[in-house]
Amino acid sequence: MFGRVSAAVVVACVLALAGCTFEGGGSTAPEATESEVSAASTPASPSEPASASPSTSPSPSGSGSGIPSASPSPTPVPVRSPGQTLVSMKISGGFAGVDRSVVLRGDGTVRASDDRKGSVVHRTSAAEFKELRVLLGDPALDDVSDFTWNMGAADLFQYEVRFDGRTVRTDRSAEQPPLDALIDALSGYLPKG
Repeated sequence: MFGRVSAAVVVACVLALAGCTFEGGGSTAPEATESEVSAASTPASPSEPASASPSTSPSPSGSGSGIPSASPSPTPVPVRSPGQTLVSMKISGGFAGVDRSVVLRGDGTVRASDDRKGSVVHRTSAAEFKELRVLLGDPALDDVSDFTWNMGAADLFQYEVRFDGRTVRTDRSAEQPPLDALIDALSGYLPKG
């Protein structure tokens, strides 16, 4: 008996939310007022659909890819002190045997060195510093493998990236978009010429 009454109450509630009334025997739920039905079926804002579909995240270019995003959007990693190392990257190997490094500190400076071209210190703009911290705060970095190496390939650059207590080693033979974006951004600070 309890199961039938519970089922009738659930059906009555669903019908009430839909704006219908329950005409069956047994117990009935009170009818919903017009304002309750209207509030339950109206989206939060006129521009948003009332569906519970996953949110979409825009593409990096801002064009909006419409691809559902399972992870939250990246937020900039916090800075504890100006001398804090937020990320460091070493690049070695290749046919010519390079030795390069890039270090981003909490004060927004980037020290970059190349064994053949010397070293430079850049002072990032507020926007550049935030962008680098957003790349570091990307939750997708948690899913990046700590070691991706193509043992059959010769003369690839080897990248060692240290951030958030992790060391990730890769030769970039496997696509890892969040790590690739970070490596590309940091590589932009290497000495030119």
